[in-house]
Amino acid sequence: MTGQITRRGLAGLAALGLTASAARAQSWPARPIQLIVPYAPGGTGDVFARLVAEKLRGALGQNLVVENRSGASGTIGTQAVVRAAPDGYTLLFGQTPEIAIARNFLPDVPYDPATDLAPVALVGNAALALVVNAASPYRTVQELVAGAKARPGSLTFASAGTGTPGHFAAETLARRGGAPMVHVPYRGAGPALTDLLGRHVGFFFSGMPAAVPHVREGKLRMLAVSTARRMPSAPDMPTVQEGGIAEFDFSLWGGFFAPAATPAAIIERLNREVNQILRDPAVRDRLVAEGADVRETTPAQFAEFVRGEVTKYGRIITETGVKPA
Repeated sequence: MTGQITRRGLAGLAALGLTASAARAQSWPARPIQLIVPYAPGGTGDVFARLVAEKLRGALGQNLVVENRSGASGTIGTQAVVRAAPDGYTLLFGQTPEIAIARNFLPDVPYDPATDLAPVALVGNAALALVVNAASPYRTVQELVAGAKARPGSLTFASAGTGTPGHFAAETLARRGGAPMVHVPYRGAGPALTDLLGRHVGFFFSGMPAAVPHVREGKLRMLAVSTARRMPSAPDMPTVQEGGIAEFDFSLWGGFFAPAATPAAIIERLNREVNQILRDPAVRDRLVAEGADVRETTPAQFAEFVRGEVTKYGRIITETGVKPA
Protein backbone atom coordinates (compact mmCIF):
# COMPACT_ATOMS: atom_id res chain seq x y z
CA MET A 1 0.00 0.00 0.00
CA THR A 2 2.77 2.37 0.95
CA GLY A 3 4.54 1.68 -2.34
CA GLN A 4 1.31 2.30 -4.22
CA ILE A 5 0.76 5.62 -2.45
CA THR A 6 4.36 6.58 -3.16
CA ARG A 7 4.00 5.81 -6.83
CA ARG A 8 0.75 7.76 -6.97
CA GLY A 9 2.39 10.63 -5.15
CA LEU A 10 5.31 10.71 -7.53
CA ALA A 11 2.97 10.55 -10.51
CA GLY A 12 1.00 13.45 -9.07
CA LEU A 13 4.10 15.55 -8.57
CA ALA A 14 5.20 14.81 -12.14
CA ALA A 15 1.77 15.80 -13.44
CA LEU A 16 1.91 19.05 -11.46
CA GLY A 17 5.34 19.75 -12.93
CA LEU A 18 4.09 19.17 -16.47
CA THR A 19 1.04 21.35 -15.80
CA ALA A 20 3.22 24.18 -14.48
CA SER A 21 5.54 23.86 -17.50
CA ALA A 22 2.58 23.96 -19.88
CA ALA A 23 1.18 27.02 -18.11
CA ARG A 24 4.50 28.85 -18.44
CA ALA A 25 4.64 27.98 -22.12
CA GLN A 26 1.08 29.22 -22.72
CA SER A 27 1.84 32.60 -21.11
CA TRP A 28 5.14 32.95 -22.98
CA PRO A 29 6.35 35.48 -23.92
CA ALA A 30 5.31 37.89 -21.18
CA ARG A 31 8.43 40.07 -21.28
CA PRO A 32 11.27 40.98 -23.70
CA ILE A 33 13.47 38.19 -25.05
CA GLN A 34 17.26 38.31 -25.32
CA LEU A 35 18.87 36.89 -28.46
CA ILE A 36 22.61 36.42 -28.11
CA VAL A 37 24.76 36.49 -31.24
CA PRO A 38 28.18 35.23 -30.12
CA TYR A 39 30.17 37.37 -32.59
CA ALA A 40 30.81 41.04 -33.25
CA PRO A 41 28.27 43.02 -35.32
CA GLY A 42 28.53 42.87 -39.11
CA GLY A 43 29.17 39.16 -39.65
CA THR A 44 26.99 36.62 -41.42
CA GLY A 45 25.30 35.39 -38.25
CA ASP A 46 24.58 38.94 -37.17
CA VAL A 47 22.97 39.68 -40.57
CA PHE A 48 20.86 36.50 -40.40
CA ALA A 49 19.86 37.02 -36.77
CA ARG A 50 18.82 40.66 -37.08
CA LEU A 51 16.84 40.06 -40.26
CA VAL A 52 14.73 37.36 -38.61
CA ALA A 53 14.61 39.07 -35.20
CA GLU A 54 13.02 42.16 -36.72
CA LYS A 55 10.06 40.06 -37.90
CA LEU A 56 10.01 37.85 -34.81
CA ARG A 57 9.30 40.85 -32.58
CA GLY A 58 5.96 41.38 -34.28
CA ALA A 59 5.12 37.68 -34.43
CA LEU A 60 5.67 37.19 -30.69
CA GLY A 61 4.30 40.55 -29.58
CA GLN A 62 7.39 41.27 -27.49
CA ASN A 63 10.63 43.13 -27.97
CA LEU A 64 13.53 40.88 -28.95
CA VAL A 65 16.86 42.42 -27.98
CA VAL A 66 19.85 41.31 -30.04
CA GLU A 67 23.08 41.29 -28.03
CA ASN A 68 26.48 40.68 -29.62
CA ARG A 69 28.65 38.86 -27.09
CA SER A 70 31.82 37.90 -28.94
CA GLY A 71 34.99 36.03 -28.07
CA ALA A 72 36.64 32.60 -28.13
CA SER A 73 35.20 31.60 -31.52
CA GLY A 74 31.65 32.06 -30.33
CA THR A 75 31.91 29.98 -27.17
CA ILE A 76 31.60 32.88 -24.70
CA GLY A 77 28.17 33.95 -25.90
CA THR A 78 27.08 30.34 -26.27
CA GLN A 79 28.08 29.53 -22.71
CA ALA A 80 25.94 32.43 -21.48
CA VAL A 81 22.89 30.87 -23.13
CA VAL A 82 23.72 27.40 -21.80
CA ARG A 83 23.78 28.85 -18.27
CA ALA A 84 20.54 30.82 -18.71
CA ALA A 85 17.20 29.71 -17.30
CA PRO A 86 15.36 27.40 -19.76
CA ASP A 87 12.31 29.64 -19.89
CA GLY A 88 12.42 30.94 -23.48
CA TYR A 89 13.70 34.40 -22.55
CA THR A 90 17.32 33.81 -23.56
CA LEU A 91 18.03 32.44 -27.02
CA LEU A 92 21.13 31.85 -29.11
CA PHE A 93 21.73 32.44 -32.77
CA GLY A 94 24.22 29.59 -33.11
CA GLN A 95 26.54 29.02 -36.03
CA THR A 96 28.96 26.44 -37.33
CA PRO A 97 31.99 27.31 -35.11
CA GLU A 98 30.52 27.18 -31.63
CA ILE A 99 28.08 24.38 -32.41
CA ALA A 100 29.73 22.02 -34.93
CA ILE A 101 33.42 22.72 -34.40
CA ALA A 102 34.00 23.60 -30.75
CA ARG A 103 33.64 20.14 -29.18
CA ASN A 104 36.04 18.63 -31.70
CA PHE A 105 38.52 21.50 -31.60
CA LEU A 106 38.62 23.09 -28.15
CA PRO A 107 39.60 20.68 -25.36
CA ASP A 108 38.19 22.83 -22.55
CA VAL A 109 34.95 24.07 -24.11
CA PRO A 110 32.56 24.36 -21.14
CA TYR A 111 29.43 22.97 -22.81
CA ASP A 112 28.21 20.18 -25.05
CA PRO A 113 25.81 21.39 -27.78
CA ALA A 114 24.27 17.91 -27.97
CA THR A 115 23.06 18.02 -24.35
CA ASP A 116 23.16 21.67 -23.26
CA LEU A 117 21.25 23.28 -26.14
CA ALA A 118 17.91 22.62 -27.80
CA PRO A 119 17.90 23.20 -31.60
CA VAL A 120 14.93 25.35 -32.61
CA ALA A 121 15.16 26.18 -36.33
CA LEU A 122 17.77 26.49 -39.06
CA VAL A 123 17.66 29.85 -40.84
CA GLY A 124 20.15 29.45 -43.66
CA ASN A 125 23.30 27.87 -44.98
CA ALA A 126 25.63 30.38 -46.65
CA ALA A 127 28.58 29.87 -48.91
CA LEU A 128 31.81 31.54 -47.89
CA ALA A 129 33.11 34.09 -50.36
CA LEU A 130 36.84 34.20 -51.05
CA VAL A 131 37.34 37.97 -51.17
CA VAL A 132 40.32 40.28 -51.61
CA ASN A 133 40.58 44.05 -51.57
CA ALA A 134 39.57 45.63 -54.90
CA ALA A 135 43.15 46.89 -55.25
CA SER A 136 44.62 43.37 -54.91
CA PRO A 137 46.51 42.01 -57.93
CA TYR A 138 44.71 38.65 -57.59
CA ARG A 139 41.68 37.98 -59.77
CA THR A 140 41.45 34.18 -59.60
CA VAL A 141 42.13 31.39 -57.12
CA GLN A 142 44.98 30.22 -59.34
CA GLU A 143 46.65 33.64 -59.24
CA LEU A 144 46.29 33.87 -55.46
CA VAL A 145 47.82 30.42 -54.92
CA ALA A 146 50.63 31.15 -57.40
CA GLY A 147 51.43 34.41 -55.61
CA ALA A 148 51.58 32.67 -52.24
CA LYS A 149 53.85 29.98 -53.67
CA ALA A 150 56.20 32.57 -55.18
CA ARG A 151 56.62 34.33 -51.82
CA PRO A 152 56.03 31.70 -49.09
CA GLY A 153 54.64 33.20 -45.89
CA SER A 154 54.05 36.65 -47.38
CA LEU A 155 50.31 36.28 -48.01
CA THR A 156 48.09 36.79 -44.97
CA PHE A 157 44.49 35.75 -44.51
CA ALA A 158 41.92 36.94 -42.00
CA SER A 159 39.46 34.79 -40.10
CA ALA A 160 36.55 35.52 -37.78
CA GLY A 161 38.50 33.59 -35.14
CA THR A 162 40.71 30.54 -34.77
CA GLY A 163 38.73 27.40 -35.55
CA THR A 164 36.00 29.10 -37.58
CA PRO A 165 34.88 27.72 -40.98
CA GLY A 166 36.72 30.52 -42.77
CA HIS A 167 39.90 29.62 -40.92
CA PHE A 168 39.62 25.95 -41.88
CA ALA A 169 38.78 26.92 -45.47
CA ALA A 170 41.92 29.05 -45.78
CA GLU A 171 44.13 26.45 -44.11
CA THR A 172 42.75 23.82 -46.49
CA LEU A 173 43.43 26.12 -49.46
CA ALA A 174 47.02 26.65 -48.29
CA ARG A 175 47.62 22.95 -47.58
CA ARG A 176 46.09 21.55 -50.75
CA GLY A 177 47.50 24.36 -52.87
CA GLY A 178 51.02 23.87 -51.48
CA ALA A 179 51.19 27.58 -50.69
CA PRO A 180 52.24 28.60 -47.13
CA MET A 181 50.10 31.48 -45.81
CA VAL A 182 49.85 33.39 -42.51
CA HIS A 183 46.70 33.34 -40.38
CA VAL A 184 45.47 36.58 -38.77
CA PRO A 185 42.49 35.87 -36.46
CA TYR A 186 39.90 38.49 -35.46
CA ARG A 187 37.02 38.66 -33.00
CA GLY A 188 34.34 38.25 -35.65
CA ALA A 189 33.79 38.81 -39.35
CA GLY A 190 33.08 42.53 -38.96
CA PRO A 191 36.59 43.45 -37.75
CA ALA A 192 38.13 41.06 -40.30
CA LEU A 193 36.27 42.75 -43.14
CA THR A 194 37.30 46.17 -41.82
CA ASP A 195 40.98 45.25 -42.03
CA LEU A 196 40.53 43.66 -45.45
CA LEU A 197 38.92 46.89 -46.65
CA GLY A 198 41.92 48.72 -45.17
CA ARG A 199 44.33 46.39 -47.04
CA HIS A 200 45.87 45.12 -43.79
CA VAL A 201 45.35 41.47 -44.76
CA GLY A 202 45.49 39.65 -48.10
CA PHE A 203 42.21 37.75 -48.25
CA PHE A 204 39.29 36.46 -46.23
CA PHE A 205 36.77 33.64 -46.53
CA SER A 206 33.76 35.69 -45.48
CA GLY A 207 30.15 34.70 -45.18
CA MET A 208 28.48 35.99 -48.35
CA PRO A 209 25.79 38.10 -46.62
CA ALA A 210 28.52 40.15 -44.95
CA ALA A 211 30.80 40.38 -48.01
CA VAL A 212 28.34 40.92 -50.87
CA PRO A 213 27.50 44.58 -50.07
CA HIS A 214 31.19 45.50 -50.21
CA VAL A 215 31.59 43.59 -53.47
CA ARG A 216 28.64 45.44 -54.98
CA GLU A 217 30.15 48.75 -53.91
CA GLY A 218 33.40 47.86 -55.66
CA LYS A 219 35.45 47.84 -52.46
CA LEU A 220 36.15 44.08 -52.48
CA ARG A 221 36.64 41.55 -55.26
CA MET A 222 35.17 38.05 -54.99
CA LEU A 223 37.37 35.33 -56.49
CA ALA A 224 35.28 32.23 -55.73
CA VAL A 225 32.69 30.61 -53.49
CA SER A 226 33.60 27.88 -51.04
CA THR A 227 30.82 25.40 -51.74
CA ALA A 228 31.14 22.37 -54.02
CA ARG A 229 28.62 23.84 -56.47
CA ARG A 230 28.08 27.37 -57.75
CA MET A 231 25.50 29.41 -55.88
CA PRO A 232 22.19 30.27 -57.60
CA SER A 233 22.61 33.87 -56.42
CA ALA A 234 26.01 34.13 -58.13
CA PRO A 235 25.94 31.64 -61.05
CA ASP A 236 28.91 33.27 -62.80
CA MET A 237 31.16 32.99 -59.74
CA PRO A 238 33.42 29.90 -59.87
CA THR A 239 33.98 27.58 -56.93
CA VAL A 240 37.35 27.07 -55.26
CA GLN A 241 37.23 23.53 -56.64
CA GLU A 242 37.08 24.98 -60.15
CA GLY A 243 40.17 26.95 -59.21
CA GLY A 244 42.08 23.70 -58.83
CA ILE A 245 41.58 22.77 -55.15
CA ALA A 246 39.98 19.32 -55.03
CA GLU A 247 37.10 18.35 -52.70
CA PHE A 248 36.75 21.86 -51.30
CA ASP A 249 33.37 22.44 -49.65
CA PHE A 250 32.79 24.85 -46.75
CA SER A 251 29.77 26.85 -45.62
CA LEU A 252 28.54 28.86 -42.68
CA TRP A 253 25.08 28.11 -41.33
CA GLY A 254 23.09 29.70 -38.57
CA GLY A 255 19.96 28.98 -36.59
CA PHE A 256 18.09 29.48 -33.34
CA PHE A 257 18.84 27.50 -30.18
CA ALA A 258 17.48 27.58 -26.64
CA PRO A 259 18.89 26.25 -23.37
CA ALA A 260 18.26 22.54 -22.85
CA ALA A 261 15.06 21.79 -20.89
CA THR A 262 13.22 24.74 -22.44
CA PRO A 263 9.56 23.62 -22.61
CA ALA A 264 8.73 21.84 -25.85
CA ALA A 265 5.74 24.12 -26.41
CA ILE A 266 8.05 27.15 -26.51
CA ILE A 267 10.48 25.40 -28.88
CA GLU A 268 7.59 24.47 -31.19
CA ARG A 269 6.15 27.99 -31.12
CA LEU A 270 9.51 29.50 -31.99
CA ASN A 271 10.03 26.96 -34.75
CA ARG A 272 6.66 27.79 -36.31
CA GLU A 273 7.28 31.53 -36.15
CA VAL A 274 10.79 31.34 -37.61
CA ASN A 275 9.66 29.09 -40.46
CA GLN A 276 6.76 31.44 -41.18
CA ILE A 277 9.20 34.35 -41.36
CA LEU A 278 11.39 32.39 -43.78
CA ARG A 279 8.36 32.09 -46.08
CA ASP A 280 8.13 35.88 -46.29
CA PRO A 281 9.34 36.70 -49.83
CA ALA A 282 11.15 39.83 -48.62
CA VAL A 283 13.14 37.85 -46.04
CA ARG A 284 13.80 34.85 -48.29
CA ASP A 285 14.82 37.01 -51.25
CA ARG A 286 17.19 39.03 -49.08
CA LEU A 287 18.89 35.90 -47.75
CA VAL A 288 19.09 34.20 -51.14
CA ALA A 289 20.40 37.35 -52.83
CA GLU A 290 23.28 37.42 -50.36
CA GLY A 291 24.26 33.80 -50.88
CA ALA A 292 22.18 31.86 -48.38
CA ASP A 293 20.42 28.57 -48.98
CA VAL A 294 17.21 29.06 -46.96
CA ARG A 295 15.81 25.92 -45.35
CA GLU A 296 12.78 25.22 -43.22
CA THR A 297 13.30 22.53 -40.59
CA THR A 298 11.53 20.98 -37.64
CA PRO A 299 13.48 20.97 -34.36
CA ALA A 300 14.24 17.26 -34.94
CA GLN A 301 15.49 17.87 -38.48
CA PHE A 302 17.69 20.71 -37.30
CA ALA A 303 19.13 18.48 -34.57
CA GLU A 304 19.98 15.82 -37.17
CA PHE A 305 21.62 18.44 -39.39
CA VAL A 306 23.76 19.61 -36.46
CA ARG A 307 24.92 16.05 -35.71
CA GLY A 308 26.04 15.65 -39.33
CA GLU A 309 28.00 18.90 -39.20
CA VAL A 310 29.79 17.83 -36.01
CA THR A 311 30.92 14.62 -37.72
CA LYS A 312 32.07 16.47 -40.86
CA TYR A 313 34.21 18.98 -39.00
CA GLY A 314 35.77 16.23 -36.93
CA ARG A 315 37.24 14.90 -40.18
CA ILE A 316 38.33 18.36 -41.37
CA ILE A 317 40.11 19.14 -38.10
CA THR A 318 42.07 15.90 -38.36
CA GLU A 319 43.01 16.58 -41.99
CA THR A 320 44.25 20.14 -41.53
CA GLY A 321 46.02 19.54 -38.22
CA VAL A 322 44.94 22.99 -37.00
CA LYS A 323 45.35 23.46 -33.25
CA PRO A 324 43.70 25.98 -30.92
CA ALA A 325 45.61 29.24 -30.50
